[in-house]
Order: sequence, then structure tokens, then C-alpha cells
Amino acid sequence: MANDKMEGTMNISRRHLTGPLPALGLVAVALLGPSKAFAATVDEAALAKRLEAFRAAMVAADAKTLESLCEPELSYSHSDGHIEDRATFVTNATNGKSKFTSLAYQDPTIRVVGDAAIVRFHWVGESQSIPDGKQSSTNLAILMVWQKRSGVWKLLARGSTKL
Repeated sequence: MANDKMEGTMNISRRHLTGPLPALGLVAVALLGPSKAFAATVDEAALAKRLEAFRAAMVAADAKTLESLCEPELSYSHSDGHIEDRATFVTNATNGKSKFTSLAYQDPTIRVVGDAAIVRFHWVGESQSIPDGKQSSTNLAILMVWQKRSGVWKLLARGSTKL
């Protein structure tokens, strides 16, 4: 009778219970990645939000937001070669002499390197001069350097090249 009861049951060893665990662990690491890869993803997402906030502030000519997104040591280089510090950049970007009718940051790439990030994109913009209504287009390759200080990403440097 003891044998009859045993025939209906399955013998399970510890090896059967733990056999799939190493494979599951590898799958979990592959899906979740190591903690540094996760941190880079968080930083890249934070930078993408900051980049969009910067673009929107440019379109809105929002001096307060632009200033808050830039380091005090900002070096902002234009495609014609002139360079502005933060105060000059914010003043000139928001002085009301022109306004953006459209501005797109196309094909952005973000590469985090420690507490710095390299951001590149294709700037395609249309603007209008306020005094005379003259339309102008800009087509630029942009390189930005962002720095993380006290957990916050801010623009440290920007350069552009006409395309």
C-alpha cells in the first residue's frame, strides 16, 4: 500500500527547485541591467526633459527658465562665431527683437559621461523679426555640454555650426 501511494506522487529534489533560478537571474540582469546602466537611463531621461524645457523656453522667450537651465559659467557660441556668457545669452534670447514661429530639435543624442553629458541635435528653426516682420530660417548642428551639480543638469556650453 505504501508503494501505491508513492506511485501517484512526484519526487522533487532541491536541484529540481533551484535549477531554473540561475537562468532567471541572468534574464533579470539582462532586462534590468546593472545599476549604473539604470542610472544612465535616469540621467538621459532627465536631460531629455531639460533639453525640451530649454527649447520651449527659447520659443517662449522665457528669461527666468533659460537662466535656471544654464550654469553661471555658460559659454554660448553662435554659428557666426560670437560667444555670449549667460547674462548676455538670456538678454539677447528674450529681448523681443525677434520671435520663433517654429523650432525643432531633431534627432537628439544624449551621452552621459560621469557628471557631464554630450548632447547633439539638428536645430531647424523659423523666426520673425519684430520691427520689420522679416522671416528667417536657421539650420544648425548643435553641440551642448551639460553638467550635473547637486543632482541637477544645467547647460555649461553650447556650440553651433551652420548646415
